[in-house]
Amino acid sequence: MIWRTVLFWLLMANMGGAVELSLPPSARLTAERDTAPDIYAAPVTVFKENAIQTLRIEGDVRRSAWKIEIAGTTPLQIMRPIRSQLEAEGYTIILDCDAYSCGGFDFRFAIETLPAPNMYVDIRSYQFVTAIKGTTNAPENVVTVLTSTETSSAYVQIIQADVPMSDRAPAATPHVEVTAEATDANGFAQGLLDRGHVVLSALEFDSGTSSLGDKTFAALENLASFLKARPEFQVVLVGHTDSVGLLEPNIALSRSRAESVRQRLVQQYGVPNDRLDAHGMGYLAPIATNLTAQGREANRRVEAVLLPRNN
Repeated sequence: MIWRTVLFWLLMANMGGAVELSLPPSARLTAERDTAPDIYAAPVTVFKENAIQTLRIEGDVRRSAWKIEIAGTTPLQIMRPIRSQLEAEGYTIILDCDAYSCGGFDFRFAIETLPAPNMYVDIRSYQFVTAIKGTTNAPENVVTVLTSTETSSAYVQIIQADVPMSDRAPAATPHVEVTAEATDANGFAQGLLDRGHVVLSALEFDSGTSSLGDKTFAALENLASFLKARPEFQVVLVGHTDSVGLLEPNIALSRSRAESVRQRLVQQYGVPNDRLDAHGMGYLAPIATNLTAQGREANRRVEAVLLPRNN
C-alpha cells in the first residue's frame, strides 16, 4: 500500500512542534474544526458500566476528518501505520481497541465524532486509538484517531488537544473522570435513553451568576429536538456547582442556572412548560475532584434527567 505524507500540526504555534503522519495518496480532507480555548474529553477506557473514562484536556483543540478512496481494506489496516508513526514520535498508546472491545454502539456515541457524511463510522467495524505525550497525571498533548471503512472508502478522524506551556504546572494538571457526553443529536438521544441523564455540555454562564450566554448551544438544540420527537418523556434540569463557597448559596445558584436553561428551552425552542422542571444540587454531586481548576470546571454543569411524562 502506497502512502503519502500529510502534515498534521498536532502541536500549535506556541508549542513549537509538529508531527508528520502519512495517509494513502487518495486521502481527502472532508472536515476541519479548530477551537481554542476548549475542552476535549479524550477516551482512556472502553465503554464499561454505562460510561467511559476520559482525560479532560483544556487548551487548543484541532479536529480533522479524511476520506480515503480505497477498497477492500479494514479499519485496522488504516490504523496500524498511523499508530506506528505516533509511537515513533514519542507518543504512548493508552487506549487501542476495535468496535467489539471498545463497546460497539455505546462507545461510538459516547465519544466526540465529526458529523456525517464528513466522517462515516460503521458501529460494527471501527478502530480507535488514544495516544499521549507526557503522562495521564501531567499530559502535554493528546491525540485520538478513529478509523472506519465501507465498501470502497475508508475514513479517518484525528483530534488533538494541547495543554499550553503556562498550564503545565501541577496545580493545573488535567484529571481523569467518568463521563459519556454525546455531541450529536443521535448520540445525545441514545445517551439520554441509555443512561437516563446527560450533561448539557458547553453551556456558558457569566461568572458567579445564572445568566446564560446569548450564543446557540448544541446541547439545548439536541434536548429540544429529543423532547419534541418523544412526547412520552419529560426532563428535570439539575444544576451543579463546584465546592467554592457555602452550600446554601451554591444550591440557590445551581437552581437558578437550571431555571435559566429551562426558560431558554421554553422561550427559544418552544418546549412546553409542563415537560421541564428545574432543581439545584450545589456541590453535593461532583463528577470530578474539586482540588483542581479543571475538576471544579467540570463540576459546574447542568444535567438533563429523563423521566416518564406524568399525564
